Formats: sequence, C-alpha cells, structure tokens
Amino acid sequence: MAGEQLHGAPKVCLVIGAGDGVGGAIAKAFAAQGLTVCVTRRARNLDQLEALAEDIRKTGGKAHAFGVDARDEAEMVALFDKVEAEVGPLEVVVFNIGANVRFGIVETTTRVFQKVWEMACFSGFLTLREAARVMTPRGRGTILVTGATASMRGGKGFSAFASAKAGLRSVAQTAARELGPVGIHVAHIVVDGAIDGVFTRTNNSPEAVAAKLAGDEILKPEDIAANYVSLHNQKRSAWTHELDLRPWKETW
Repeated sequence: MAGEQLHGAPKVCLVIGAGDGVGGAIAKAFAAQGLTVCVTRRARNLDQLEALAEDIRKTGGKAHAFGVDARDEAEMVALFDKVEAEVGPLEVVVFNIGANVRFGIVETTTRVFQKVWEMACFSGFLTLREAARVMTPRGRGTILVTGATASMRGGKGFSAFASAKAGLRSVAQTAARELGPVGIHVAHIVVDGAIDGVFTRTNNSPEAVAAKLAGDEILKPEDIAANYVSLHNQKRSAWTHELDLRPWKETW
C-alpha cells in the first residue's frame, strides 16, 4: 500500500465523478477491496449516485454519496473536511471527470472552452490540492487521475477538451514530483479508446457493441478499474506515474 495504515483506522476511497461507467466501476472495485467508498457527482444527479452507493452496500461494501460541484472551491474544501471528520482518513482519491465535447475551433465559444477547462482541469487541480492537504501530514495515500488520448495530443474538434486534459496531466505531473518524496503516490491514467457505457451504446447498434465486447475491442469499465486498484497496491520501490490503457486492437 501507499504508506502504512494506522491501526484501527478505516480505509477510505473518494471518487470525484462517479456514475454508471468508469467512475462507478472504480468505486465498486475499491469497495470490493474493503475500502469505505465515498462517491460524488453534481447535486442534481444525487439520485443516480445514491443508487450506485446502494448497489455497493447490497454486495457488502460501505458507501456514501455526496452531491458536489467539483468546480466550486468552497464545496470541495468542505467535502474533504466532511469525509475526513465523519467517514475516515482518505487513503485513495480518484479524479474521474471527463468533459469530452467536440466543436470545431471556430464553433468553440468562450463559454464552452471555459466550462470544459473548469470541469476537466480546474476541478482536477482542486481535487489534487485538497487530497494533498489531508494526506501530507500522514505521509501516505494514493491519488489517481483519469486522463485521455487528448492528454497527449490534440485532435480535430477537441481544442477545449485536449487543452484541459493536457493541463490536467501537467498538474498531475507536478503533484507527483512534489508529493512522491513525502509518501503520496500520484498516477495519471491515459484511457485510449471507446469505453463500454451510455455514450458508446447510444452511438452504436447493440449488435456492434456486443461483437466488440466479445472480442475485447472496447474498454470495459471493470477492467479499467482493476488497474486503478493495482496502482494503489504498488510497492513504493516501483511506483508508476503514467499508465496507458487501450484495447488490444486500438490504433495508437
């Protein structure tokens, strides 16, 4: 584990940006490892979040749902304080907000660009900062940041998303260099390819999705999540900072 666990203290995992896809799978995977899981989304999606928490509890896990705007500094500070005070010390923090939108450079408005940056980069900075604030005094913890192909290179129609994800990657790199020497493992995960979920199933026929899933040609949320757990369990003599995940047939 990333640091030694205090005797009798709970192990808590906070997932910023949990839903029915990757974020939910990550929460379930850490709950299966025995961690108490706290999941967040915007307050308007609290019903869906409560359903996820209930699913985890039905399988014997411990879960709490919080409606939070990850772009709001005061809400994020309060969230971390509340979890630390009422649930337990944070062992793992996962940032998993996407904000993937596609607009041509001419069609990208200032409002779109700023909102995507707030969601995919600024909220990631707040997550990393607050995680560092509570973990540093203990000298242990794991912070996992979900990136994308856009973290590495810009693509046609993705000026807002790519710039935000590239910025997030730089923030994660900086945090890793600052926090690694004090015992906190920061890792950035580049997820490259279509992911099984609402977006993929909405934009493809059920037959096409089923065929690709059978051939392991689409990223499966539970397989992505397994890698997050593996990163947390790494020995500090061989920590990974950046990991890329893609289906075996994905062109890269």
